[in-house]
Amino acid sequence: MDMFNKVTAFLQQALETREPSINLLDSFVDHWKAITNYYIETTDESRPVKQTDIPWRLRQMLDILVYEETQQGEETGPCMEYLLQHKILETLCTLGKAQYPPGMSQQVMLFFSKVLNQIQKPVLHLINVYRPIQKLIHLCGLPDSKTETEESQFIFAVCARVKKDPYVLNYILEITKHFQKRCSSTSDEAGADGCSGASSPERAPSPPPPSSSTASSSSAQSGAHPSSSPHTATGIIPVLMHLGKSQKSRVVLRSMESLLLLVSLPQEETGHLLAEKTPLCDLLAQRLTELYCLIPSSLDPTDIHSYSGAQWRDQFTQDSEEESQSFPGSENVHRFFCFLDYCNELTKEAPRVLGSKMARKIHLQWLKGVIEPHLLQMSEVGILVHTALLSCSVRHIHSPALLEELVQFLLGSDTHCEKRQDTHTHILRYRLIEHCNHISDEISITTLRLFEELLKKPSKSILTNLVLRNLEKRSYRLPGSGVVDETQRAESDVLEESEELEEDPFFTDMYEDSGFGGQEPLLSLPSVRERRNPSVHTEVADLVNSFLCLVPQEAKTSHLVQGAGYDTYVHDAHKLPYELNLQVTSVLSKLAVFPHPHLHEYLLDPYISLSPGARSLFSTLVRVIGDLMQRIQHIHNVTDKLMMIRRQLLGLEEETMVDHVTLLKGVIVLEEFCKELAAIAFVKLPVEEQ
Repeated sequence: MDMFNKVTAFLQQALETREPSINLLDSFVDHWKAITNYYIETTDESRPVKQTDIPWRLRQMLDILVYEETQQGEETGPCMEYLLQHKILETLCTLGKAQYPPGMSQQVMLFFSKVLNQIQKPVLHLINVYRPIQKLIHLCGLPDSKTETEESQFIFAVCARVKKDPYVLNYILEITKHFQKRCSSTSDEAGADGCSGASSPERAPSPPPPSSSTASSSSAQSGAHPSSSPHTATGIIPVLMHLGKSQKSRVVLRSMESLLLLVSLPQEETGHLLAEKTPLCDLLAQRLTELYCLIPSSLDPTDIHSYSGAQWRDQFTQDSEEESQSFPGSENVHRFFCFLDYCNELTKEAPRVLGSKMARKIHLQWLKGVIEPHLLQMSEVGILVHTALLSCSVRHIHSPALLEELVQFLLGSDTHCEKRQDTHTHILRYRLIEHCNHISDEISITTLRLFEELLKKPSKSILTNLVLRNLEKRSYRLPGSGVVDETQRAESDVLEESEELEEDPFFTDMYEDSGFGGQEPLLSLPSVRERRNPSVHTEVADLVNSFLCLVPQEAKTSHLVQGAGYDTYVHDAHKLPYELNLQVTSVLSKLAVFPHPHLHEYLLDPYISLSPGARSLFSTLVRVIGDLMQRIQHIHNVTDKLMMIRRQLLGLEEETMVDHVTLLKGVIVLEEFCKELAAIAFVKLPVEEQ
């Protein structure tokens, strides 16, 4: 019992002599006064801040604020009240601007960042919070800054807070009357930015002056932006764009993530605010243009076509650097396409009004201001490189807003049926179509690749603009052929095609003395009796056989070589000299796949009754193959040579010198193309009878 009493007395004594509870407000005030006393008492102005107790004092103040918030619940605690009433943030901002002691700005930015990240209650709407934050933003993004890392962390904290409380965006953007007037005037400009944007001031260059859409390449490169003063360059958007040009990858990543946070605010009001009251759209388009203009004009188009692209975050990973393709100029190409992917994401995540405005500015400054003059120039080298870059860009654009502007730039918006004199309604479109049949095979191939990439895009307007608007009236059909009796139509089709082949000089008895005499006819057209149960559509079996029988048996070699498929040649097209033929057939195959009745009829129906002077794909192939057969009849052992060429193309044999190699490769390409068309027709139309 005595022992129990002694223990009780000991515990009672311990409770009576414990230290009094710490007063949070007194401690908070003591830390702040210690910081202010340093400036009163110190005489060594060169002593770095890290050698003082200021960083520790600031950390203690932050810990007190965070702890107090957890204890106070919904009410504002006395320490936060003291911080607001005594304008501590304002004072810290002034000390950071003065950089006294040296390195103070980093400590201030770190403190602000942690306050914004760790304090849960909304504070950005308070004047004694957002005003010092505005001032601190003005200190960011200065030339030759040594505090980029802290600046990027601070700006990211601000943007994360705005993402959480979107209504405070007005306080962060500092939209003054002067700035509203300046932005509204620049938003009305339809200016195009040339490559001179790369030499303009780094911080918030003014939007470029308007220029003619048909300006030459030299004028696009020689135009200079009016320099902007530092006073009009302040604001969170210009700072973010400036930090995005840093040499430190972590700073660039933080700035891009921060901008994405702002842009992805879902409210249309915030989207309108960013679109109309900030230079975001202009600066974004200008940055894309600058990166494009840094790409050397000496690039090899083959390297551009083989570039696989990357997502914008990939440039910040170590694996990406190791696995990235390497060729002369690859670093600039990679940076441009990473930023293009970033623009894709911005326009996709942004509210509609903001996404459309960003895409429009990119259209005006990059596509219209830089790309178009290069595509309309006379230099074949320039046309080739920029067409290849544009083709690669089309492949990597997936934002609906950007795709819409791209289609508008390349094709225009006309939907009426074209006439031969309509060559000036959209000059660029007409010129690109001309380039498909350019004197330079490389330009033709590259332009065809551009159209092939366009046809892959999920946009109905592309197919309508390029093809369907010229087929909607079906002027290629013989008038009245669509309403005659089906049996009469079948009979007349076979008769007309037989007469047409008889009149064609390529299908006379020119093969009597050659190795092709006594073989099956070039085409085995089905008789009317064989075409039972006639319907509006040609039966699948007849249709497929029509394409498979186009190439005579003597010229076919695919069945003699294993793995000799059309896809094999397309896959290795960049290595082969007959690439142009492959590219033409590839584009035609893409068109034939589309499920449109007029397109199917024009490209895949061999029995269509053509109007005088009209040509279908089938009738064109008949003449092309006839021409080829007339030419190869003079080649000795043509089948053996065709098989040898095919094996060489597949890499099964080493390449050797063979006469008429281009002609023989053309026969192989046509054989595979006809098989491809037959396969497309088979897949598109269901077989009713096996």
